Amino acid sequence: MKRSYLKENDGLMKKIFLLIIALTIGGFFNQAKAQTQTISPGANQTKTATPAPTPPAWLDRRIRDEVSKFEGTVSLYAKNLDTGAVYELDADRPVRTASTIKLAVMVEAFARVAEGKAKWTDELVLDKSVRYAGSGVLQDLGDGLRLTLRDAVTLMMTVSDNTATNMVLDYLTTDAVNRRMESLGFAETRIMRKVGGGGDSEEGKKEENRRFGLGRSSPHEMATLVEKLERGEVVSPAASKEMIELMKREQTKDGIWRELWNVPTATKAGALDALRSNVGIVYHPRGRIALAVTCDDMPQQNWTADNPALLLMSRLSEIIIDGLGK
Repeated sequence: MKRSYLKENDGLMKKIFLLIIALTIGGFFNQAKAQTQTISPGANQTKTATPAPTPPAWLDRRIRDEVSKFEGTVSLYAKNLDTGAVYELDADRPVRTASTIKLAVMVEAFARVAEGKAKWTDELVLDKSVRYAGSGVLQDLGDGLRLTLRDAVTLMMTVSDNTATNMVLDYLTTDAVNRRMESLGFAETRIMRKVGGGGDSEEGKKEENRRFGLGRSSPHEMATLVEKLERGEVVSPAASKEMIELMKREQTKDGIWRELWNVPTATKAGALDALRSNVGIVYHPRGRIALAVTCDDMPQQNWTADNPALLLMSRLSEIIIDGLGK
């Protein structure tokens, strides 16, 4: 009896022992698996993006202090493209563009060529139907002059030639420019007509848009368009680079960053009797900063380089570098 009892008891002890070993090994592997999952992110885990830095509190105070001294309305949007830091002041307010809308015309020309629907060598003819005074040189040249599409776009951007702009618009049409802006996601940026009148777009025929004159946009959208160009996201990387290079060659730079003559900038300016508008990007050691500023409702005309709005833009642009620079 004793031998039989011990034999049965010995078998039971072996089973218990094996069960303990199995539980111990299983627990060890489960713990190791959990630790591995905790330490090594899985393929489906998403890394958290680094948030853009918050601008210092003094930036808004300094901007508003400068703006409070100006007789008129001011809106602006700025972004450091390297850090993502943003500052805005009424940035989504619809504003008159003046000649800054020529950026949109330039984009349509480059897109049309890229699509094979136009050639840079296509000829445009100067006549009285497109001639308009103001900025540029073609207003003083004779009818019948033939320009390539490339030359007309270059004059439109480098010296803001109004007559060249009208020649390009006759070729492209204002509605085509607006469709292009819509396709790029810009709901506010629209050209209404040719410079001085004629060639009204569908948007330009709406009564609520007549107050904008040549074009309508917002500082936010204008700066975003420049950002997309800088990132190579408009038409193609090569075309975007060409457009930025055209902006770098603007010949008159009296507004944003006017004092930073030794720092590369790509800009486009606009002007009306009571308005100054400027959009561009500065390639500063503290970052590539895109900026769009509109100053409107000035009580007095001043067509000198020392227009109060131009001086204000210069100060604001340097404050923006201080506040958003890395």
